[in-house]
Amino acid sequence: MRYEAVIGLEVHAQMMTQTKIFCGCSTTFGADPNTQTCPVCIGMPGVLPVLNSRALEFAVRTGLATGCSIANYSRFARKNYFYPDLPKGYQISQYEHPICLKGHIDITVDGETKRIGITRIHMEEDAGKNIHEGAGNYSFVDLNRTGVPLMEIVSEPDLRSPKDAAEYMKKLRAILRYLGVCDGNMDQGSLRCDANVSVRPVGQEEFGTRAEVKNINSFRFVEKAIEYEIRRQISVVEDGGKVVQETRLWDSAKGITESMRSKEEAHDYRYFPDPDLVPVIAEHAWIEEIRASLPELPDAKKQRFITDYGLPEHDAFLLTEERAIADWFEDAVRAGGQAKSVSNWMMGDLMRSLNDENRTISECALKPEQLAGMIRLIDNGTISGKIAKTVFDDMYQTGRDAETIVKEKGLVQISDISEIEKAVDDILAQSAKEIERYRAGDEKLLGFFVGRVMKTTKGKANPQMLNELLKKKLSS
Repeated sequence: MRYEAVIGLEVHAQMMTQTKIFCGCSTTFGADPNTQTCPVCIGMPGVLPVLNSRALEFAVRTGLATGCSIANYSRFARKNYFYPDLPKGYQISQYEHPICLKGHIDITVDGETKRIGITRIHMEEDAGKNIHEGAGNYSFVDLNRTGVPLMEIVSEPDLRSPKDAAEYMKKLRAILRYLGVCDGNMDQGSLRCDANVSVRPVGQEEFGTRAEVKNINSFRFVEKAIEYEIRRQISVVEDGGKVVQETRLWDSAKGITESMRSKEEAHDYRYFPDPDLVPVIAEHAWIEEIRASLPELPDAKKQRFITDYGLPEHDAFLLTEERAIADWFEDAVRAGGQAKSVSNWMMGDLMRSLNDENRTISECALKPEQLAGMIRLIDNGTISGKIAKTVFDDMYQTGRDAETIVKEKGLVQISDISEIEKAVDDILAQSAKEIERYRAGDEKLLGFFVGRVMKTTKGKANPQMLNELLKKKLSS
């Protein structure tokens, strides 16, 4: 590799407040166009914005969770530019005095842990949405999103590959969701990413000219867009050209980035302090109160799952990616399920079923205590692991208890040695050739005998007792 990439991400996270950042309009997603607006958020003359205190709290929570220092003094500025979805002609944001500074997020890529710096986190209002399809040659503007509270989380240029960038986004999303400050729904625009990408010869300290890539709305597209942009810039340099500082748009249908406009500098926006909003003074005691209320975050929870429950790192990582899944796991263990067994059923049958139906664990009819109950039936020999698959499917679909299903369907495991022996003797009496081959050294045929007996007992024979009995009879 003659070149290396230098990547920084600007992530816009929509905060989960019920109302907008400077007015009382609803932030509910999916309402009819222009039904969630008022004179404040559409910028009518003479109105005065008032900061949503919940948005400030969410920004501070995020800063504390990512190791930032929280500014005791911060203030809002006006970012001036013209675009049809910006009714005031400026965006209220933070510039010289952001609320959070100098944090970090640790990511693990290919077994290597990397620390990615966070330059700043600041609050701002969202713009509206331009709609260009559905009515002939007209374009429309929906201002419902105008004034929705955002955090812009700006990373240091510490990322070196598209995979680094995707892992950073996943980790950041997990933290935001654990904190309850952003739902992370990229398909609804709640979490959006712009990537600043440049390339330079390996060993060179100076950064190359960067291009900003916008409109990235999934983890897969984060990787794809950056991969393409790296290849494009290397090709430009190797052909003797110069990379132009510009804003580019990711076209997911074509799989390419396209030039959108020349990249603006800060002075192009003519930032100045917003005269309608007083400075934000965050008192130390209030900041510490928020710090004390922070939940256990993904990294700490993963390590605890390894230490307290003896889970492999892979299991602990998957179970702690989502707070709701981690909580479900712990509820099942508290209800009496053995930790590794709970993990196996969750990462296998449960997640597969949820993914097939595109449902979240909170929408699942099966409850943690019910899975724990089924695992107890396996452990005490009431049902076999094979029968448990049938029981699990019924539990998942109906939300009924395992004991009820087992009794209703007559699925109790056969552990009476005489009953199993009779079934074994019947099969062996029909299998003289297979017995001869087994005794001649073809021990793989044991599975054939197990399968035949299980078929005659409808899967109810105790597997351990069956295997021991077969081996004894076949060796005699």
